[in-house]
Amino acid sequence: MNTFEITPLDGVWRMLDFDPGCGESQGAAAGTDHDRWYPASVPGDVHTSLLALGRIPEPFYNFNVEDVQWVEKREWWFRRALPHVPAAHAEARDFLVFDGLDLFATVYLNGEKLGEHANMFRPAEFDVTGRLRTDADNLIAVRFDPVRARIAELPKVPGQMPHYDPHARTAVRKTQAQFGWDHTPPCLMVGIWQGVRLERRTTARLVAPHFRVLSADAAMAVVSLDAEVERWGVGSSDDLDVRVRLSLLPEFAHLAHTPHAQTFELRAAVVDGAARLAWGVPKPVLWWPNGYGEPALYRLDVALVRGGDVLDSHSESVGLRTIRVDRSPDAEEVGADYFTFVVNDAPIFIKGSNWVPMDVFNGRASPERYAVWLDLLREAHGNLLRIWGGGQYEPTSFYETADRMGILIWHDFMFSCARYPDYDPLFVEEVRREAEYQVKRLRNRPCMAIWVGSNENSWLDDLDNWQTPGLDFPGKKLETKILPEIVHRFAPDTFYWPSSPYGGDDYNSDQTGDRHNWYTWHANPFPRRFGQPPKKIEAFASPTDAVNYWHLGEDRGRFVSEFGIHGSPVLDTLRRNIPPEGLYPGSPALLFRVRNAVKGRGELMMEAHTGLPRDIEEYVDFMMMVQAEGLKHGIEHYRRRKFHCSGAMFWQWNDDWPSITWSVLDYYTLPKAAYFFVKRAFAPVMVSVNKDGDPRFPGGRLSVWGVNDTLEPVYDRLTWTHLTFAGRIRRQETVPVAIPANAACELLQLDRELRSAAPTQGEMIWLHSESGLFPDNRYFFDELKDLRRERPEVHVDWRLDGDGLIATLYAEQHAYFVSLFVPDAGVRYSDNWIDLFPTRPATIRLWHKDGRRLSPDDVQVRWR
Repeated sequence: MNTFEITPLDGVWRMLDFDPGCGESQGAAAGTDHDRWYPASVPGDVHTSLLALGRIPEPFYNFNVEDVQWVEKREWWFRRALPHVPAAHAEARDFLVFDGLDLFATVYLNGEKLGEHANMFRPAEFDVTGRLRTDADNLIAVRFDPVRARIAELPKVPGQMPHYDPHARTAVRKTQAQFGWDHTPPCLMVGIWQGVRLERRTTARLVAPHFRVLSADAAMAVVSLDAEVERWGVGSSDDLDVRVRLSLLPEFAHLAHTPHAQTFELRAAVVDGAARLAWGVPKPVLWWPNGYGEPALYRLDVALVRGGDVLDSHSESVGLRTIRVDRSPDAEEVGADYFTFVVNDAPIFIKGSNWVPMDVFNGRASPERYAVWLDLLREAHGNLLRIWGGGQYEPTSFYETADRMGILIWHDFMFSCARYPDYDPLFVEEVRREAEYQVKRLRNRPCMAIWVGSNENSWLDDLDNWQTPGLDFPGKKLETKILPEIVHRFAPDTFYWPSSPYGGDDYNSDQTGDRHNWYTWHANPFPRRFGQPPKKIEAFASPTDAVNYWHLGEDRGRFVSEFGIHGSPVLDTLRRNIPPEGLYPGSPALLFRVRNAVKGRGELMMEAHTGLPRDIEEYVDFMMMVQAEGLKHGIEHYRRRKFHCSGAMFWQWNDDWPSITWSVLDYYTLPKAAYFFVKRAFAPVMVSVNKDGDPRFPGGRLSVWGVNDTLEPVYDRLTWTHLTFAGRIRRQETVPVAIPANAACELLQLDRELRSAAPTQGEMIWLHSESGLFPDNRYFFDELKDLRRERPEVHVDWRLDGDGLIATLYAEQHAYFVSLFVPDAGVRYSDNWIDLFPTRPATIRLWHKDGRRLSPDDVQVRWR
């Protein structure tokens, strides 16, 4: 029988605010009048609970987020009653566990102070053995002190970087973006942001069992389990055993070659405080990233037993796979190294993005919302998501969902764009405990591919101190010594990388490691070498020469982990959050949604490519166009360089509030045009036109390339057409093409074919697959703003498809940016924001993820 008991304490608590320092007499002890205390959700945060009570306005509307800053200046108390507990066995211990307290928290039980906690990234555990009442209810209370007031008492880091309130945020272990970033407003959370429970355990408990895949291929996987045990009961641990069961989940049974051999049960004695087992899994069902196979999962059950009693148990899903990063020299590009993820011995081109916290308010996060965000990445052929270092370690449900969907996780530790006090022993000890906890928590997850020490810390320090390369800075010891030691000790099979970007002669090198390409948006900095000054925007002929997306095609990076362009959300999202009088380009309300320090980057990008907008409708469309076309151009370029470049991870996937940022999905998960441009550019098989040199001007070499991310060669017939926007064909040819497995190659040259054709601003190249193996693609000969074309009529025929719809679209001439839109984030589209080619019908399927019936009357049809 089970001798341990877990009592969840989530749900409705009570909360109340006080002047700082004035709440203890009413908050900590029983007998307080609860009628004036507000209900509060746990897990959650103060802002979300206040909003539910109507005590604050919707923070995301207009400028309201500035009107709720008073919350962080108050002292907040949370309380709840715990019914009396039965008397405990002599060897039993009781633990009160908070998985997440944000931030400066003091915990009380029945008026007695248990202790303090000041790190939202690790649990707070209190041994309450003998302190719980068995004859009356118990009162649990938590006090949260105002964060900025406590920070003011701490010393500042000397020589701090200037980014995003650095002196405040680097002093505490809290989500860095809560202090404001270039995609989110400052808004400090307060509350019990993860679960709470009371644990009663007898004699001993398991300590983070470690499941390892030592090797794996189609014939055999060799796995092991190390289970540490903490014991406090009478006697040694020699009378304890660990039982292990590993079984393939039923939904993957059809993949097993030997279904009856996919369950393994083992037992080992606990010796010197641990049990260690290793065994083989014949013909395993391997876990694969999205697009390469099924993300097959096994269930791992671990039980700590003494005689017939189960003292503790641990269960989770695991995957049988190996992951490494190939950093060998690239013989074809002398002086450069690969940075290639290899899964189950197959090199993987990473198609991914960057993740920021789901919501400004953690109380609004949920497993269901995580699943929507990750499922949309899976549908877009993505295979990796980077957890950015200015955010937070996510709840377990996030990583469980990534496991199920085959989404690899690149995980930064939570340090970003700053110098950190790694000379302070107390700070270092806090970081060490945080990192050990998180590495142990996540090390069994098949999605976990890499741990990274920081976001941009080494790079930015070198840009500041470029005249003295290699200079030590506060925080360098974290990413080069303390964090790697923790990863190597507790998760030795997971690759560690000191920072992002990192590697080579310049931390943002294009010769080795990963790089951040921000010279397309910020026009600073371009590739350089240690000891060279950064190139500034003033070095360009004009601002629009500096801020334009064609620079992405010049990038020779080995693995591009950040690049991006702002895009507006759909107009419906802006209308939902901005008053009508603020809906015009350049309005204060609109610019408030742009957190970028330089507000005019989007206008420069539009001026270069689309022209400047005259009204809000053009603003939305033009911002979407430059983002969509720019990401398309960059991804196609990086994929053509496969594996000289091994990854394209654009910034960013999601938004944590309704804003104008680099995301391809807005706060409500409504897609921007860029989402579908990315989805097509990420297709497993993709063809594109490449022009050497500046792609919008004469000169260079025009060719068609194919990319194949599957592990088998593909064969097709490709039709390329040189035609006018009005539909007149100037040249057309159909040719057989073959693309080797997991490779990119040039398929044909077009420059010779077009020499006599003299392409103009009224013409394009159209690429089409005879079998539908790859999405249609096209190439324009000039900037969008300079194309000479008429706006055609677009005709739509509708038919029902169960509860969904199928739209068949048709135009006599080329139609650009054709979209269908329903103002409902639950609506899914097979494709959208498409090119409609002359006389060639296209179909788009629409459906609601919840099965809600759609009508053609619900759908807005637009094009440019």
